[in-house]
Amino acid sequence: MTQTETLTTLLQKLDEPVATYTALDRYYDGTQPLAFLSPEAKVALGTRFGRMASNIPRLAVTALAERLRITGFTAADVWAEWIRNDLDQTSGVAHREALLFGDSYVIVWADALGRPNVTIESAKQVAVQRDPATRQITAAVKRWETKTTTEAALYLPDEIVRLRANSTGATITGFQTIGTIPNPLGVVPVVNLRNSDRLLDDFGSSEIDDLMPLVDALNKTLADLMVTSEYVGRPRRWATGIELTEEPVLDAEGDPVLDEAGQPVMREVNPIPEGHRAMISENDQAKFGQLNAADLGGYEAAVRVILGQIMAVSTLPAHYVGVFTDNPASADALRAAEASLTARAEARQATFGRAWEQVARLVVAVRDGVDPATVEVRVQWADAATRSVAQEADAVVKLHQAGLLPASYALAKLGYSDDEIAEIRVARRAEALDGAGLSLVRGGQTA
Repeated sequence: MTQTETLTTLLQKLDEPVATYTALDRYYDGTQPLAFLSPEAKVALGTRFGRMASNIPRLAVTALAERLRITGFTAADVWAEWIRNDLDQTSGVAHREALLFGDSYVIVWADALGRPNVTIESAKQVAVQRDPATRQITAAVKRWETKTTTEAALYLPDEIVRLRANSTGATITGFQTIGTIPNPLGVVPVVNLRNSDRLLDDFGSSEIDDLMPLVDALNKTLADLMVTSEYVGRPRRWATGIELTEEPVLDAEGDPVLDEAGQPVMREVNPIPEGHRAMISENDQAKFGQLNAADLGGYEAAVRVILGQIMAVSTLPAHYVGVFTDNPASADALRAAEASLTARAEARQATFGRAWEQVARLVVAVRDGVDPATVEVRVQWADAATRSVAQEADAVVKLHQAGLLPASYALAKLGYSDDEIAEIRVARRAEALDGAGLSLVRGGQTA
């Protein structure tokens, strides 16, 4: 395949999921249109109430992403570069993008000083091509826009090609090569974080794919609840034996509407406005009463059924989606309820971990000028389970006191970074030296 054919194929692949990403964006932002409404209901409702959306999709994504926290790497010293590139913050963005869209990307190259430069990229701007035999990335493209141009970069194992189209909105055609940079790494410096448990999928899967129809059902039920509450939630009043009053129909300018005979068109209206708290009639035959208010309990039951399906699909525990009992759950019960969510987070750690290890290899390759394939590195994750600081510390201290864990590993289990562990060791050494010096002074005085 020629370079032009590769570029065309990648740009076409970049445009293929645009509609899907737009829909996912709307559900993540809670701005999707209301579903399951009949045409008659849409006309009747009009714009009577604002947006009604329970943003479960954002909760499902963030609940997983907050449990995906990288604490360090072993076998290769890359933590300083990790911090310098702000990946302790932006790696979470990569996880959220991958969980939402199914894919996110990381590009590793060198900055102006020759240091590793790592950037997080969106699936809306990057597409990759894989070897069907090894599943390794063989080419990648990034496309973005400026105020007047459309820019693109084609990443190949031996070179990086810069392209430009002199207009905005360019998709496949109109690009001209403006520069070529040799790629000494020998591999495409683009890493894909893919959220998928299938081998042959062209794109990753979103965590909210299965949630969207359930969220539509939930939002429709909530909208029905609000409409019912507005229309018949308050008791409706009735009266008999009272003559209706008439008033002229007015046009848009406030003038009376006339019929063919030139007479004002009249309409009958309620003589007792809705806002009046007291109803009075001079007719001794008049009767007043009140209809029963609508029972909204059926909507509550429907919401609980739909939330049950949402919890089953997303593994979100009940207390995450607002389903509470009269008696607060204990800490152990909460952890048990989050077991499925924790297991899903650990599965994502295994999936994304290989990608981050490849990023670390590229960082070492750029920094030290070595072949990325020769770099050995392993990623370390914080515990995905929810535990209190006291519980975690108690468990780790017991393992350390039993001689099963060294102090440095115990600190890592508590979530301390490599830099923090080094600072703690220096501080402990300084305290030990101060204590030893104080003992010598006291010993001298005693002697």
